[in-house]
Amino acid sequence: HCSFEFDLCGWQQDEEDDFDWNLRTSSTTLVGPGPAADHTLQEPSGHYLFIRSSFLQLPGQTARISSPVLSRRNTNCQIHFYYHMYGAHVGSLIVYQRTTGKEETILLSLTGSQGNFWQHKALILAADGEEDFQVVFEGIAGKGPQDGIALDDLTFSREC
Repeated sequence: HCSFEFDLCGWQQDEEDDFDWNLRTSSTTLVGPGPAADHTLQEPSGHYLFIRSSFLQLPGQTARISSPVLSRRNTNCQIHFYYHMYGAHVGSLIVYQRTTGKEETILLSLTGSQGNFWQHKALILAADGEEDFQVVFEGIAGKGPQDGIALDDLTFSREC
């Protein structure tokens, strides 16, 4: 389980993307996008992962973060997480399962505003392959400088 209150809990920024996911709190933001509070603590001082479209990123640029490697022997393994995607020009969130051989399968793809609140998803991770795997969260910058995507409480089920 990772609440992002202290660190990235073994999740790693990808080297081959365009920019990084940032740890952030709502209480330290200037006027701008993002949730009013994190999901874990329901407090403005709580932490979550965040990307936003801004002058620093061009529309379509990506930020990726990857889980620790999971064994292919896992059965009934799931990832549960909360996401917040809000704004008129917010980009996309894509969740992949990536094998150690770099083959990727899309588990979820969301584009555009999903509402100004935290939403929960649970995804089943297929462990029927020959290789160990990771979960990858990819945020794609949209056109709105005030729009963003947040992630919190990434949790693998006990079966993982």
